[in-house]
Amino acid sequence: MTTVIRQDDLIESVADALQFISYYHPKDFIQAVHEAYKKEESQAAKDAMAQILINSRMCAQGKRPLCQDTGIVTVFVTVGMDVQWDADMALDDIINEGVRRAYMHPDNVLRASILADPDGKRTNTKDNTPAIIHYKIVPGNTVDVHVAAKGGGSEAKSKFAMLNPSDSVVDWVLKMVPQMGAGWCPPGMLGIGVGGTAEKAMELAKESLLDPIDIHDLQARGASNRSEELRLELFDKVNELGIGAQGLGGLTTVLDVKVKDYPTHAANKPVAIIPNCAATRHAHFVLDGSGPSLQTPPSLEDWPEITWEVGDSVRRVNLDTVTPEDVKDWKPGETVLLSGKMLTGRDAAHKKMVDMIERGEELPVDLKGRFIYYVGPVDPVREEVVGPAGPTTATRMDKFTRTMLEKTGLTGMIGKAERGQVAIDAIREFGAVYLMAVGGSAYLVSKAIKHAEVVAFEELGMEAIYEFEVEDMPVTVAVDSKGSSVHQTGPAEWHEKIITAKAV
Repeated sequence: MTTVIRQDDLIESVADALQFISYYHPKDFIQAVHEAYKKEESQAAKDAMAQILINSRMCAQGKRPLCQDTGIVTVFVTVGMDVQWDADMALDDIINEGVRRAYMHPDNVLRASILADPDGKRTNTKDNTPAIIHYKIVPGNTVDVHVAAKGGGSEAKSKFAMLNPSDSVVDWVLKMVPQMGAGWCPPGMLGIGVGGTAEKAMELAKESLLDPIDIHDLQARGASNRSEELRLELFDKVNELGIGAQGLGGLTTVLDVKVKDYPTHAANKPVAIIPNCAATRHAHFVLDGSGPSLQTPPSLEDWPEITWEVGDSVRRVNLDTVTPEDVKDWKPGETVLLSGKMLTGRDAAHKKMVDMIERGEELPVDLKGRFIYYVGPVDPVREEVVGPAGPTTATRMDKFTRTMLEKTGLTGMIGKAERGQVAIDAIREFGAVYLMAVGGSAYLVSKAIKHAEVVAFEELGMEAIYEFEVEDMPVTVAVDSKGSSVHQTGPAEWHEKIITAKAV
């Protein structure tokens, strides 16, 4: 029987789903993080998960984004062959109109992160279009749609290899995961695609992340095929690496491992990994001709009541008076509460500043003795000073770090996840410090920001340089002035603990 699907019904359903997932975690994700939180023995990792859970509840209550990076939209559409469209737009255009309306919704503006001309002018499209869209045509008379919003930090850690047929998928994954670092914001999920061709393996990995977290159910019933065997083996072995929440070292790195496979050529074994971060965002709906399909809000009772209190030993720092001499006493893993004024800047701003330095030009802001926060915030709504403002991946600034420290007198940097060795060496040489804010707690962080204004490079939009005035913004000392990195020491310590406990 033929079903007529109206253009506006799909637009409204896509827009509603994207707004919904910007502030509601899937229930299975919240339950999985809470279970990991309860059993975690690493205090640093436990604190990070507490912030993620508190942030999630705040976002559900305030209907504001879980993460400042509201993602690139990926859509999987399965169209029944008995569907007829009441539309005057192409299907891609219909879906992109839904994306446009979602990201420009006045009550919850979402950050536009998509750049056209990616190897040229990199011009922001302003409305987060176009989406990445995959189609299947199948028997039936409905339209089945999965939408996801994927952050750039986790997408950047995707890996692909064309293995030999005799190579071990497990060995390759265990080699790749440590190389991914913590920029994908664990704890989260790993999606793994095996087989097909290069592009099919990547698609399989991405699609697998739409499935609910159910690893404990699989552990209880046992594997029935090779994909499930891989899931079980990799779940245990990846967590044994000790990487932990935010890469700080701990018992839980992944909440689940998903595997999808597809027949492949006899000479090949394509394998892809795509991680899903702590801002897991996806939704599903079906159109059957009866109108738009809108999401059902969850109950706040689904969120655990978590409190996060800093200990008595916490270091409180006034950014307006702190000196380079002061930071020499800060220890890796130490919790610091920042108050006072800081500057912001990420990729585009750093490139502009380094280019100006090389040309001998004066910078528009004085960085001497200051701290810079790697962030591109969401635009504020209503009474907000700034929208969700969590950290971006710090390693992208590594190539600029030596110049910034040497030429500007910068004292400290704040970002997400680890620093590469080139940045660590520069931090040690110039006696600076790198602080880590929790990825996946953007709304929580924004509540510490009491004033915000653009002070340079306004044309860069969300990548402009702001001055934030903060009060008790929580961070962790990740690299101290001597070059000791908690992202190196923490996972090594917890890997040894896990292996030792397993051997007993």
